[in-house]
Amino acid sequence: MSSLKNHNMLRLTLLLLALLPTTLFAQMSEQMRQEKLANALQTENGGTMWGRDSTGHMPNRKVPWGQFMWTIDERLGEVVPAENKDTVVNNFQNWRFTDGMTGDYSFLGNTGSPRLNRIFFDRNEELDFEPLAPYDFFLGTLADFRFTNTKSPMTNLAYHSCGNKQTGEDRIRAYFASNINKIAGIGFKIDYDYGRGYYVQSQNSSFGGSVFGYYRGDKYNMHAYIQADRIKHAVNGGIEDDKYITNPQSFPQSYDSDDIPVNLNAHYYSDYDQRYYLSHRYNTGFYRRIEMPDSVKPKMPEDSLLLVQLEDSVRQVVMADSLKLSMALDSLRLAWEKGIEYKQEFIPVMSFIHTFDVRNMTHDYYSNSRATYKYYTHNYYGNPASHDDRMLMRSFRNTLGVSMREGFNKWAPFGLTAFATHELLLQKQMYEVAPEDTSYTGKTRNQLSVGGEISKRMGDIFHYGATGEVWVAGYGVGDFKINADLDLNIPVSHKDTLNFVATALIENRLPSLWMQETHTQFAWWDNDLDKVFRTQLMAELEFKRTRTKVRFGWTNLTNYAYYAMQNTLYPNKQQGSVIPGDYKHDVCVKQMDGSVQVFMLQLCQNFVVGPLHWDNEITWQKTTDEDALPLPQLNCYSNLYLLFRIAKVLRVQLGGDVRFFTKYYAPDYATAIGQFAVQDYDNGPVKIGNYPVVNAYVNLHIKRCRLYVDVAHLNAGHGNMFLAPHYPINPMTINFGISWNFFD
Repeated sequence: MSSLKNHNMLRLTLLLLALLPTTLFAQMSEQMRQEKLANALQTENGGTMWGRDSTGHMPNRKVPWGQFMWTIDERLGEVVPAENKDTVVNNFQNWRFTDGMTGDYSFLGNTGSPRLNRIFFDRNEELDFEPLAPYDFFLGTLADFRFTNTKSPMTNLAYHSCGNKQTGEDRIRAYFASNINKIAGIGFKIDYDYGRGYYVQSQNSSFGGSVFGYYRGDKYNMHAYIQADRIKHAVNGGIEDDKYITNPQSFPQSYDSDDIPVNLNAHYYSDYDQRYYLSHRYNTGFYRRIEMPDSVKPKMPEDSLLLVQLEDSVRQVVMADSLKLSMALDSLRLAWEKGIEYKQEFIPVMSFIHTFDVRNMTHDYYSNSRATYKYYTHNYYGNPASHDDRMLMRSFRNTLGVSMREGFNKWAPFGLTAFATHELLLQKQMYEVAPEDTSYTGKTRNQLSVGGEISKRMGDIFHYGATGEVWVAGYGVGDFKINADLDLNIPVSHKDTLNFVATALIENRLPSLWMQETHTQFAWWDNDLDKVFRTQLMAELEFKRTRTKVRFGWTNLTNYAYYAMQNTLYPNKQQGSVIPGDYKHDVCVKQMDGSVQVFMLQLCQNFVVGPLHWDNEITWQKTTDEDALPLPQLNCYSNLYLLFRIAKVLRVQLGGDVRFFTKYYAPDYATAIGQFAVQDYDNGPVKIGNYPVVNAYVNLHIKRCRLYVDVAHLNAGHGNMFLAPHYPINPMTINFGISWNFFD
């Protein structure tokens, strides 16, 4: 009987030992879940879950704020970390300038008007629809758009204003982003820019918005983007005579800016840009436990603490036998290890990619003015005094890709991607069937390209990438493009790093569709152009310790194609006159037989002595053919300011800056097509430049609010006050701006 009792006790003990790990695991899992929930409810900023409030019962709740922003590669949807422009406080006052943060652009005077970068290597030549290219100040690109992951819903409101109700400028912008959860979010942007114009017939109105959404899971990623923008721009053809600005004493009366006669009245552009974009991918791979340093790894409890988990009766039995004690401790340790929730990361091995991109773009030029008879050389159809001329392009682009991801094991030190892109282009403009018969028709073009990419983006010191694409069918067959980049970060001390970046480009492409074929009321051509072969190298060296950045660029263009003005002198006008009103205007496309080369050297050097800061950017350029590709030899920006704090909370930037470029034959603005074109060197060419533009400002930042007061063109007076031929710079203006971030 005694042996049977002992046998039953042993069976009960073994059964309890077998059930103990499961019971202990359940208890510990529940405890860890409670702790995890408590930690989620009490974030580092005081108590909300990601993206929404769930702690109304908690006293003194604080809303967490902070965000991560990124841009995407338009072709394949690759994520590129980006700076949050809405939190940059230095030089915030320059954000409103159409000529750019450092004054690199020439433009037509009013906010949001067409512009062209004077730094050749910074020009964006990737837009398919050329009539919209000069409006990149307002339109921007998808490559620059910021997607946002935020801890709590974020709103940025910005307002900029100057002048009065008759001549002033205003811009209102709102950006909102909110997370659905930690890996998904939505948002929108609304933007309105309105400039009444300080000169006759120069008003601009731009209104647009975009909606975005994303999902960044382990296996599935998606970015969606919808954009719609409308721009209305009054066209005045420039002032009738530059002497209204350069030598006003030559006229019997004085003129204010809004009294100076212009070449065109009641002429307008109306441009529309609509885009639907979706990029998504499916990742295959595996999960891997994240190795933690020993200092933060959970430590195994002591044996005595493990044994406390046992029932008293079981613990007494176990403690009386060393073998049972060893077995029990082994089970308890195993249950403790199983109860730990180690963090895991998903390692993608291969991605399958699809990108869908639809764009609808129109350019409408209309008027009701007899001034047209005088201004244009040709009228190819219709009534020039009352015309409505339209150009349209629709693009449907699909890209399929497959990628082997970088770093999924030690034998994969780089990533490999193959892709194919099909694009359907619909181009519409006025096509003349007969001199008396005009119809609005269109042409459809297809093109297919294939390409590949190799890249290394992981690591802290060395990165590189190279992409090649060749057009194998349809329009542009035989075109190819190869670009490569590398960057090297060399630590020179525990705080300083020397950064080196280099890029290379080789391409052989047909000029744009509009250069080959344009049929409008005042400009008409059908060209058989050769492919443009381009080779380009750029390098950048930055040393943060000395606040020095040097950039070098070289490019060679063979068969370079460009727009050029063709003016006709009115009878009885003086030969060689520089008065634009003495000429009728036309524009054409020219193509070089040989090559043109451009060299650039840019130095950015910032100095700091206590609260005194002096930032400088000097760009030297040299073109081997100034007739085909005119560029200013020097383009300079200098900013001198004091930077200090008041009461430790108010950040103050107080100073002034100057923008300057040397004289050159700057491209004129061809109103017939809405593009900048090389001047007619035989009929009325003028040089602009050698005129500094001086601004003074105070820029303030406190907590999440930025504001400024700026006096622009402080030195306004007499002189060569032009950024584009015959388009004067606005007179002195006092500007105000504010930007406020809200988190809730």
